[in-house]
Amino acid sequence: MGWVNVKDVANAHIQAFEIPSASGRYCLVERVAHYSEVVDILRKLYPSYKLPEKCADDQPFRPKYQISKEKAKTLGIDFIPLEESIKESVESLKEKGFYGS
Repeated sequence: MGWVNVKDVANAHIQAFEIPSASGRYCLVERVAHYSEVVDILRKLYPSYKLPEKCADDQPFRPKYQISKEKAKTLGIDFIPLEESIKESVESLKEKGFYGS
C-alpha cells in the first residue's frame, strides 16, 4: 500500500495551484509498505504497546513496487517519512484521548 502524510498532500495542492509550470497529475507516495511493516515501525516507536504478532492479511508478501517521486519534487515536496507520520498520528490520538499510553 502507498503511504503519504496528509500534510504533504495539502502542501502539494497549494504548490500545484501556485506554481505556474505545474500541470498534469502528481502521484504522492512517500513509501510503499505492507501493514506488517507499519506494525514493525509501531513496535520500534512504542515497545510497551501490545501489538498483534501478525497482520490479519497474513498472505505472502507481494513484490514491492516503487512510485517515482521526481514529479512531486518539482513542486518542492520533501516527503515526511512514514515513521514520523505514524508517530504524529499516535501522539495525536493520545492527546485527544482516543488511545491510552
